Amino acid sequence: MGIFETVTDALAGSTGTAPGAAGDDGSEGAYWCDDCGVRVRAVDVDDEGLDRDAEGTPTCPDCGDPMRVARATGGDCAC
Repeated sequence: MGIFETVTDALAGSTGTAPGAAGDDGSEGAYWCDDCGVRVRAVDVDDEGLDRDAEGTPTCPDCGDPMRVARATGGDCAC
């Protein structure tokens, strides 16, 4: 394999952008706990059994603080 093929293969596997083949499962982002680093996709909050605060925001399963919502622009993943 030459250098051109190596570079082409490396660029094809780049994770710099969200994969187009990720599918559309209805997720509009993810919830993050900035203190603990816990991330839960929005579509998985109920399946994970996370508690919610009085405003309906999921709370971190590790520390109990409200999590911050993060949304990706467009229809891609929340990276």
